[in-house]
Amino acid sequence: MMEWMQWAEPMGAVLIAGLLAISCLLAWLTNLIALPGNWICVALVALYVWAGPQQGRIAIDYTVLLATFLIALVGEIVEFIASAFGAKRAGASRRSTLYSILGSMVGAIAGAMIGIPVPVIGSLIAALLFGGLGAAAGAMYGEWTDGRRWRENWTIGHATFWGRTFGTIGKFLAGMALVFVVLVALCI
Repeated sequence: MMEWMQWAEPMGAVLIAGLLAISCLLAWLTNLIALPGNWICVALVALYVWAGPQQGRIAIDYTVLLATFLIALVGEIVEFIASAFGAKRAGASRRSTLYSILGSMVGAIAGAMIGIPVPVIGSLIAALLFGGLGAAAGAMYGEWTDGRRWRENWTIGHATFWGRTFGTIGKFLAGMALVFVVLVALCI
């Protein structure tokens, strides 16, 4: 019985480490549908640092947690600056900005569903594209309800599309770095 326990304990730790890696990968993908995937990953790493193995090959320390936090923060800053710059540069109102956020979430989720026939890549590209289109549509609707003309709406929608798209790409790349750090920490 004791031999089984000595073997099962390390295997349980490896299973938990694998679960962390898979969970971080899945959380990272939620960035494409306007969810806080990078922060979910940071929370998972914090839980692992607190409750996971304290010694051994698959132990993660506070340095890795700090690194993941800083990477997630950089991703948020990049996303915020790109999105805000796109909308504000074109003169979007606060209402348009709110509608663009809602539109990007709806668009990204719809895009992920539409892209399903092309496994993985189709959903990723469609979520990114439709998220930008949803943001543009939301911003244009917000400007239309404020009484702006079509040409002004189009300019704001165009700027919002590119701001949202580049912001999401920046956040997604930061998330990729975050996942890489976690995987390296688990493997070294």
